[in-house]
Amino acid sequence: MAYLIVKSLHIVFVIAWMATVFYLPRILVNIGEAGAEPAVKARLELMGRRLYKFGHSMFGLALLFGLVLWLYFHISGGWLHAKIALVAVMLGYFIWSGRLLKRSIAGGALPPTKTLRLFNELPVLVLFAIVYLVVAKPF
Repeated sequence: MAYLIVKSLHIVFVIAWMATVFYLPRILVNIGEAGAEPAVKARLELMGRRLYKFGHSMFGLALLFGLVLWLYFHISGGWLHAKIALVAVMLGYFIWSGRLLKRSIAGGALPPTKTLRLFNELPVLVLFAIVYLVVAKPF
């Protein structure tokens, strides 16, 4: 029973974190498209800051429950190492998104919106690979 509760909490916090991973780059696209509308840009940057902070909290909780699964319930296997590597890639992506947001807040330029739109789609592929590893446990 405890295993199922911990696993459920891990999944819930992963879902919450992934929502931030998907939405923060979309906010960056909107900031890039806000152009000369400072009120719109300021509102989007505020939303982005709050979302980024929320995402850090959700990642921390997902990591905590993931560690409990690994250390207490002895979840292991080669698939887990691959999953952790892909989660590290996703975390790097999330941090990079946050740095772009901070750059925008500081008055710096963002990449072109076309680049940001492409950037916005990449985590779907990584998430698919992570889910496949967890479900199939291919090695």
